[in-house]
Amino acid sequence: MQVPLFPLNTVLFPGGPLPLRIFEPRYVGMVRDCVRDDAPFGVLLIKEGQETGPASTYDVGTLAKICDWYQGSDGLLGVTAIGLQRFRVLSSRREASGLNVGTVELLPAEAPVPLPAEDEDMSAILGDVLDDLGRLYESLDRHMDDAGWVTSRFVEILPIDLEHKQRCLENCDPQERLRLVRELLDAARSPGSRT
Repeated sequence: MQVPLFPLNTVLFPGGPLPLRIFEPRYVGMVRDCVRDDAPFGVLLIKEGQETGPASTYDVGTLAKICDWYQGSDGLLGVTAIGLQRFRVLSSRREASGLNVGTVELLPAEAPVPLPAEDEDMSAILGDVLDDLGRLYESLDRHMDDAGWVTSRFVEILPIDLEHKQRCLENCDPQERLRLVRELLDAARSPGSRT
């Protein structure tokens, strides 16, 4: 499978939203083609470099599908995409436009894992947080009883360093994410924490 690649300073998880403001011609063309062909593009975390120039990326990322787009008052193209499925880049090439295109293999989707009874409060906390985040999260299909879905949303929104988020994406282990989120929430609740 060949897909256009979009290196970003963010980690996209399956089921998560991705807001973008597009101004570079190579990505305006990519969005046009993806909308026209109802095709996904690949989102990869940048290891070194910048979003607007050459960049080296991690090999594991997430396919994204555009679900909404608009022209902003500043003339920039606004896009909202949703994460679909994880992939691994097998090879890539740079087109004359500057757009990177990769040959990728799709990675297995996570099987749903019930949220343990002792962690049901996570579901309530996440629901409140997503409601507060507004439009970006309000239209998501919510799976509040699935530990994988709940912990992926927490890893997206909590202030965790990008390399740690990338490891969570690559591991695809809801139990490990559950431990991480539990630790972060416990630290936030402890009397000495600053919240």
